[in-house]
Order: sequence, then C-alpha cells, then structure tokens
Amino acid sequence: MSATHQSLTALFAGTAPQAWSDQQVRAFLRHLFNEGVASAQPAQVLAQYLPVKPKGRCIVVGAGKASAAMAAALEAAWPDVPLEGVVVTRDGHAVPTQHITILEASHPVPDARSAQAGRALLKAVEGLGPDDLVVALISGGGSSLLALPVDGMTLEEKSQIGKDLLHSGATITEMNTVRRHLSAIKGGRLAQAAYPARVATFVMSDVPGDDPAVIASGPTVVSPTTAQDALRIVEKYDITLPESAYNFLKQHNKETETKEEKINPENSLHMIATPFMALQAIATCAAYYGVTPLILGDALEGESRSVGVALSGIAHSAKRHNVPVKGPAVLLSGGEATVTIRKGENAGRGGRNTEFLLSCAQTLQGEAGIWALAGDSDGIDGTEDAAGAIVTPDTLVRAKERTLSAEIFLKNHDSYSYFKEIGDLVITGPTLVNVNDLRILFVQQ
Repeated sequence: MSATHQSLTALFAGTAPQAWSDQQVRAFLRHLFNEGVASAQPAQVLAQYLPVKPKGRCIVVGAGKASAAMAAALEAAWPDVPLEGVVVTRDGHAVPTQHITILEASHPVPDARSAQAGRALLKAVEGLGPDDLVVALISGGGSSLLALPVDGMTLEEKSQIGKDLLHSGATITEMNTVRRHLSAIKGGRLAQAAYPARVATFVMSDVPGDDPAVIASGPTVVSPTTAQDALRIVEKYDITLPESAYNFLKQHNKETETKEEKINPENSLHMIATPFMALQAIATCAAYYGVTPLILGDALEGESRSVGVALSGIAHSAKRHNVPVKGPAVLLSGGEATVTIRKGENAGRGGRNTEFLLSCAQTLQGEAGIWALAGDSDGIDGTEDAAGAIVTPDTLVRAKERTLSAEIFLKNHDSYSYFKEIGDLVITGPTLVNVNDLRILFVQQ
C-alpha cells in the first residue's frame, strides 16, 4: 500500500463512506484525481509500447505538454540506444534529459518559439534512411507549441486565428482541423519529411474520441479532412480570416495538399494514455475504498455550464432515487467542454473546469451529500494556475458570507476568482500528463 493509501486509511479510521465528513470527502476526491493523473505518467506507461530497437539512427521528435516527460521516459527505457533529437513543451513543463534537446514555447497561443520549434523538428528528420527510426512523442498542447504557418502566412495571423477559435465555442476537433490545414508541419507533414525512415508515434490523448489526427493536430498522421472542412468551420463560428489564410484554404484541397508525399508503410502509432484509461484507474481506486464507480463517458462535450447542469441532475437522481447508481458512489466523466465568450461579453478569470463546477454549485443549491471535483489533468485549467476546484454542500453558503454571487460570477465567466475567494481551488502545478479533464462527483448514501 502506498503512503497516500496509508494516510487515507488513517484519516478514515474505519469510517464507512456514507459517514465521511467534509474533510474526508475532500481528501478522497483529491486522491482519486491524483490517481487518474498518476496512471498516465510516461515513466509508468511508455516502455511497454516501444518497438524493436533500430539498426540505424534513432531520432526523437515531439510536441506537447507531456513531451519532455515522455522523452525522459524514453531515455530511461532505452539507455543503450544512442538517441538524438528535439521535443517542444509548454513553458514550465521541461524536465532534465541527457541526449534529447528540450525546447519550450507558448500555450495556448503560439509565439515565435513555436515556429522555431517547428523548423527544428523538420531539420531533425532530414536526410534519414530506411534503417533509421523516428520516435515521435505527441501529446495535447502540441498544436500551439508547434506552430509553423504555411507559406505566405505570418505567425501573428495564425495566432489570431487560434485566439478567435478559443473564444468561439468551437470544439477541440474543430479547432485542430483549422490549425493543421494552415500548418507546414501538421497533418502528417512531419512524417512525410522523415521518409524513407520509419516513424513510430507514441500518443497521449487529450481529445474526445482519441483521434490521433486531432491530438496536437497530428504531425505524423495524414489529415482525414480537407481545406474546405476548415473553411466551413471558420464560417460556422463567424471567424474572419486574414486574406493569406483564406486564399490558401480556397486554393487547396485534400489532393493538392498531400502532393502525394510518401510515408513509410511500416509507420506505427501507439496510444499510451487516454482519458478512459485514467477514468478506469480512478474507478479501481474508488472501488478499493468501498465506493461504487460509474463511468458516464470519456468524451463529454458541450458548454461547461450546460455539462454542469446535466451532471448535477444525474447526481441528484442518484442521491434521491438510487438511479443510475446507489451511493456511496462516484460519477466519473472526461472530455473537453467549452466556454464561449461572445463579443461584448464580460470575461473574468476562469477555465472550463471551474465554470463547470460553478454551474454545478448553482444547480445543486447546497444539496446535502453531493461533492464535486473537476480539473484538467495537466494541472492548468485554461490559462490559470489551478487545475480546477472543488464544490461542497456548503459552497454557496460560504461564498454568500463573502457577498459572492454564483450567478454573477458565472455570468461574467469569473469562476476562478469565485473559488479562489473561498479557498477551494485545486492547485497541482504542471503534472507532465495530459489526458484531458477529469470530473468526479461523489454521492453519499
């Protein structure tokens, strides 16, 4: 039993889950969240997926919030393989490595370093042969960290499109469709540049459905969509494209974009961590403590506040009617909700998880016996320094004592400030993992 398990066992002191205090439930929820994150640590999962060691050179490239940790795990698993290459991660997410160069860039909006990283990765795979192996380490966040615009388009123009998409309410799949069709390295172009070398891609999924073409916009995965699909998305969300981007998308289709570039048919892709795997780890841990787990899904999308209303309703039903599960139980879900900020609308500080939780608090109205924790597995909810927050039966009461109105804070998209004021933010720092959001609602009997 781990030290954390031992400390929790001591805290519970033989108390049944249906009798846990607020302090005990809070500790339990934090432990479940931590278990979900720990289940995806590259040091724990990468080695089992590695292929036969190459006869020739082994070039490592990668992008994403977990890419540096994945690079370190690869070096630990293959100490006898002469590794070389470069990966790019978010500021503050670098870890020490011996042979692989770690770069940092901006997220969620790219900067000049993102373009520099794109050029560095393309250069790393130049001039390879059929006996060489390219190991691609890909995780969420790679879309902004590896931003190399198509010819004729500036990075500033591409960054503005990214900002507009983030505020539009577009799903991550829609955003990355646009991104990869305006990129000189995504949509499989990195794998094309590596030909005739074999490319083995290792992916940590942070998107609903685990589509590898969507994760980091698929640098080594040929795009299944067209430039016309990207145009339909920007039209759907009324996004104004710069002339350079509009003309590029209008002039290209799937056939002309790929230019029949060759990709080694022996390329492989391995999904080493996913939201569902993390939810399964949480479910196993909950059952260990005598709490019934129910996984509602790993790909829940929609407006954060609407998801909050829906999941609160399910928790209410479980509490009142033992349907769809009898307490003590945890309702588990993953995926990526959205926060739409409309033109002229006030926007405070917050992310999709804290907005989801504030909606839960307002919907539940202090119903006894229901708690909730939601957080981004990478430790950063949107652009804030918190992974998420926690809701308790007395959240609204404690907030009202400070004259805080959940309705007003939710209207102003200021959920981070709300939970900060009452001391209920969940702060983990960078976890070096990225398997999207993890939502946990605890229902006492």
